Amino acid sequence: MTLHHVSYGDGTPVLALHGWSPDLRLMTGCLEPIFSDLPGYRRLYPDLPGMGKSPAGDIDSSDGILAAVQTFIDEQIGAEPFLLIGESYGGYLARALARERPEQVLGLSLICPIGTVVENADRTVPEHVVLRSEPGVVESLTEGEDFTELAVVQTAEALAAYRKDIAPGLAIADDEALERILPKRTLTVDPDSGPAYTRPTLILCGRQDSITGYEDTYVLLPHYPRASFAILDVAGHNLQIEQPGLFAALIREWLERVAYDAQALPPAATSG
Repeated sequence: MTLHHVSYGDGTPVLALHGWSPDLRLMTGCLEPIFSDLPGYRRLYPDLPGMGKSPAGDIDSSDGILAAVQTFIDEQIGAEPFLLIGESYGGYLARALARERPEQVLGLSLICPIGTVVENADRTVPEHVVLRSEPGVVESLTEGEDFTELAVVQTAEALAAYRKDIAPGLAIADDEALERILPKRTLTVDPDSGPAYTRPTLILCGRQDSITGYEDTYVLLPHYPRASFAILDVAGHNLQIEQPGLFAALIREWLERVAYDAQALPPAATSG
């Protein structure tokens, strides 16, 4: 299976995986403003199977989705070391890739990731709250827009980002395929089993994230001894559009840590 994708720039590959149901625009929308003035990175943004423009084929499990991403890496990156970013379900897959390719993944960044509990109903999450709002925003929503279901920040700026980066992907997801995959969404192999991942890591959680929360992610810290772990206030599951300034600063700092560590690696660990 060939995953639909877009790529920008040249240099060290950066693979960015979006969450369950949206498409690659979720990742390009929040990351390209950061990378646009940072030379030396080749950003790869695939649509996961059954989402965006990537067909699901006969995939019926997360194992199948992970295998498709592995093939994508082999085709587009090969054996070259790369950076890995995953959001929500994409963060779950990213941890599995770091487990499978610990020497190749130079650094790992997780944005509101699924933690140790995959099933939504079993997660430890706070109740949904709204902490920032602007007059007229809710009234401007069109019929069927579900912006308010997750939004902790209900401002014109956050709504514009949602409409540009998130809603278009949700509208074209293959719901039938996702329903088929959902019962087998837990990977056969625990992504956090095996040796600890010892490269620079960033884990970002929203304090008011009512979808994945933060408690089921906090317990992962022993497995990621080089992780900066940040729980951002006034941030829900769409943390990247609700706290864009902090998000950008923390991603940049993670990139600096990865670059510093990569310079210290032996040639065999950094060559393609």
